[in-house]
Amino acid sequence: MTSPQRLPTSLTPLDRALDALLNGVEPVAPVELTLKEALRCIAAEMPPLQAHPQRDIAAADGYAFCARDLVGASSYAPLPLSAPPVWVEAGEAMPEACDCVLDSDSVDVSGPLPQVLAEAIPGQGVRRAGGDIAAGSLVAEAGRRVLPRDLLVACAAGLERLKVRRPRLRIVNVPGGAVTADLIAESARATGADVVSSTAAGRDAGSIAAALDDGACDLLLIIGGSGVGRTDAAVMALAARGKILAHGIALQPGRTSAVGRLSKIPVVVLPGAPDQALAAWWTLALPAVDRLSGRRLRKTVNLPLARKIASHVGLAEIVLLERKQDMWIPLAVSELSLESIARAEAWLVVSGGSEGFAAGSPVDAYMLRD
Repeated sequence: MTSPQRLPTSLTPLDRALDALLNGVEPVAPVELTLKEALRCIAAEMPPLQAHPQRDIAAADGYAFCARDLVGASSYAPLPLSAPPVWVEAGEAMPEACDCVLDSDSVDVSGPLPQVLAEAIPGQGVRRAGGDIAAGSLVAEAGRRVLPRDLLVACAAGLERLKVRRPRLRIVNVPGGAVTADLIAESARATGADVVSSTAAGRDAGSIAAALDDGACDLLLIIGGSGVGRTDAAVMALAARGKILAHGIALQPGRTSAVGRLSKIPVVVLPGAPDQALAAWWTLALPAVDRLSGRRLRKTVNLPLARKIASHVGLAEIVLLERKQDMWIPLAVSELSLESIARAEAWLVVSGGSEGFAAGSPVDAYMLRD
């Protein structure tokens, strides 16, 4: 009978484990994707756009005029026209020398001579050249997520594809943790990663090792089997196929997590329990995805704490937070219930060298729905 895998006598500090995981990891090469596929991916360098619209267009249906020709016109002093006015539909190019559009109620065409019944100002009813997209602007800045509003700009500019970075992420689920694997897979897709999931044939080291493939991904996640139970063998499987950089992280929850390499591919072994897997995802796997995507530093929200957070020195501890009245309310520290996970709006990690934060202290937290 194979001996169960064991944790080392001392846990690896979280920052050291992360440094080992990210060592040598570089952003993946950009790819061109359709607009639908590029949504949520991280933008690569993009060429500057031309102005849109390229010339003045009508913003509403009506009659096109030059505003200075209408000075003094009103219903009490109609301005007769020597020629029929030009009608334009919204979106049509403005005629030469015209800089405003009047609606049909402001022009009387029922008599022998058309009459204008109102003044206008330059630009009234008109969308100026470059009014939607300024010349030289970008669909999205490199390192930022492509959002739905960016696709509006791309469509208006006539683009059909965008250049983005989309790392290939492979998830190998150890049988028994399908719910956790689905949770992590959905979290990974939300980052824009190209996610492929599979399940090992069994929980033994041989079955898990057979499911590992270093040729089809940029980051490998193994979910489950990281503990020291009799059926836990994920770390031994990784050791047989690759290299273990750290097993046993000073992280609570998630201390049985591991990081390693499979050939040149970074690997994170996440525990099978949802709270422990999320802790390892946020602190280890997500930074690896961001590095591969070329994403800029994630923004945090700084708010004061409604009450103190007490932490154990030597362990990095995950805190879940809820926002109320512009303050962070701690929902859970270290022990993360499913209810607190469902309610949480943000998270932070208390470093292993800290005893926590006093009530009223401003803290930076990462939003769970960015």
